[in-house]
Amino acid sequence: MSPRWYFGWNIVAAAAFLTLLSSGMRLGFGPFFLPMAQDLGFSRSLLASIVAVGMLAYGLAMPLAGLLIARFGTPRVLLLGNALVVAAAIWTVTTADALGFLLAFGLLLSVGLAFTSPVAVTPVITRWFLRRRGMALFFLSTGSMAGIAVMTPVLSLAIAQAGWRATLLGFAAVFTLFTLPAALFVMRDTAPEHADLGADEIAAQRMRTGLPPQSLTVREVLRTAPFWKIVFGLFACGFSMNLMGTHGMPMLMDHGFDAFSSSMGIGLIGFVAIGGTLVLGRLADRLPRRHLLATIYFVRGLGFIALVMAGTHWELYLTSTVGGLVWAGSIALSSAILADVYGVRLVGVLYGMAFVGHQVGGMISSWLGGWGYEHYGTHWIAFGAAGLLLVAAAAVSLQLPRRGFTLMAAPAAA
Repeated sequence: MSPRWYFGWNIVAAAAFLTLLSSGMRLGFGPFFLPMAQDLGFSRSLLASIVAVGMLAYGLAMPLAGLLIARFGTPRVLLLGNALVVAAAIWTVTTADALGFLLAFGLLLSVGLAFTSPVAVTPVITRWFLRRRGMALFFLSTGSMAGIAVMTPVLSLAIAQAGWRATLLGFAAVFTLFTLPAALFVMRDTAPEHADLGADEIAAQRMRTGLPPQSLTVREVLRTAPFWKIVFGLFACGFSMNLMGTHGMPMLMDHGFDAFSSSMGIGLIGFVAIGGTLVLGRLADRLPRRHLLATIYFVRGLGFIALVMAGTHWELYLTSTVGGLVWAGSIALSSAILADVYGVRLVGVLYGMAFVGHQVGGMISSWLGGWGYEHYGTHWIAFGAAGLLLVAAAAVSLQLPRRGFTLMAAPAAA
């Protein structure tokens, strides 16, 4: 008789909380910005440039994390990431020059957080879940959304009470207290033979004849269209998410909303997104994933256009609520589709490589949002581009392979 509680859910819970901490720190930098700039004597442009380099390093380190996990396993990479985070925190609070701060906070901390990011825990989850893979990965996305929603006020309060240096060291300590036991006792790369399949599904699997397909190599994957379609979707996702985080509140204030209403409108998106991931997670294993992904991109694209057009408070809050429902689903579905199409062996590497597109999109939108408004006096250039990109991503997602279709290497010649 099989146990009633499936151990894979322990892995999902640990991964979600780890993601809450790592994503919350990397994406919740706002509370640190002014205290660091004032204390270190950095200009805003200098510190912003260091943060931008860190965001790029965060994205570029993700494929490396996937490669290391494929070779050395999840626990070792998590432990390495934790060590880098601790070393970066200590180095950051003891340095005062721009170069040292760039190396410590901009690069080393970003690499450490990338090694403990969703990319690092996605492969182990895909191994432990077959039937409910979409739901499991959506729960992982809930950790990212909760990280943004929870870590920002927590870090703000801690910095106000103890300063940014003590807060950064405290984060490293809490991060270590959780990551060490999670890596040593929860994260298990070896899943049961049939993962979370039920008895009927296992019996059906055993009736299949033939040898299991041989998965593609990374080089072969890069020559296939589905991978680049997913990359394009993640590019549009990163473009829109970072644009909202950087320029959403200034855009609303330029359109006549006060600071409190603007912050409430943006915050409502993140709050609703937590519940939205739970609902979408239950649909991800019941509906065609490409259709669900296309719907998410399409609704989000319309939401960006509606947000720029919002002129009253009820229009703002309604748009934020609808947008929040589809705010977090694209990353979880993209990783699930990668596993469906290419198998689980290289999912960490492929997810990390695809996520670089997400970070590149975010960097471009941060620049375009400011440049477009400064030169043309309108936010339509950046926000309109985000809407068009997301609608295009919806159309491209509809062309992804259906679930159950797996690309495989061509058989070797006899």
